[in-house]
Amino acid sequence: MADKASRGLVIYGDGLASFINPSHAHLHSLASKAFCGFLSLPNAPPSESEEERIVREFAYLLDACEAYQNVNSQNTSIPTISERFMGMKAAIITNNPGLKSFGGKLGLTVFSFNDINGNGFSLSGSSTDFVTSELLKLLGFQEGKTLETSQFDLVFVHVGAGERVNGEGQKTIAIDVEYIDALVDGIMRIAQPGSEIGSRLHLSLVMSFGYVTEGDGRDLSILTSKDEMDPALSKLFPSSKLHYERRKTTK
Repeated sequence: MADKASRGLVIYGDGLASFINPSHAHLHSLASKAFCGFLSLPNAPPSESEEERIVREFAYLLDACEAYQNVNSQNTSIPTISERFMGMKAAIITNNPGLKSFGGKLGLTVFSFNDINGNGFSLSGSSTDFVTSELLKLLGFQEGKTLETSQFDLVFVHVGAGERVNGEGQKTIAIDVEYIDALVDGIMRIAQPGSEIGSRLHLSLVMSFGYVTEGDGRDLSILTSKDEMDPALSKLFPSSKLHYERRKTTK
């Protein structure tokens, strides 16, 4: 997608990565066509709450760690997304109170799932086809065409474990993953390769594991110590640091 000047849509499945299964065909289809990567974040502070984790990890995705560390300081000015990225207009759709507050301080326009742009419609109770259409409208895509101007250049859709719908437990989490799977399907059907929207839309899907402990019973490589690591697979482990090598040049 996006081989011209583009507008971005980021779907963020917070804490949902380990619940993806073979039935989520559209997520697997996107992964087979897209550029994929891994991001390993620093260990969380021991006393960190779930609410703090959600905001901290989002700050890392936006490269806004300094802003997160200074968010409670009244004497520190936090640069907005618009100031950092040449006037970019960005929005976030979330039901999480912490993200709403942090996003607002970063200059993001903040929407909840049941109140977007004052139109009074509910994304959480609407069909995914309708939701897909409304998300693309925010980016200036309508009826297969790209409008010259758009309300936003970048839109984040944050779907946390159970935040989008009322309910508890594994059933709610499963509904959230199915919702993201359906959203991806709807967007990919509209933004076909070679189409006008497909050449201007940059779609990113971010799926995180959320808070994970050794007692979760999930067989995840992120919990494997370096001593237990298979040497042949060591280069596949994600790293949040860039490594530089100095090499001699020969003439």
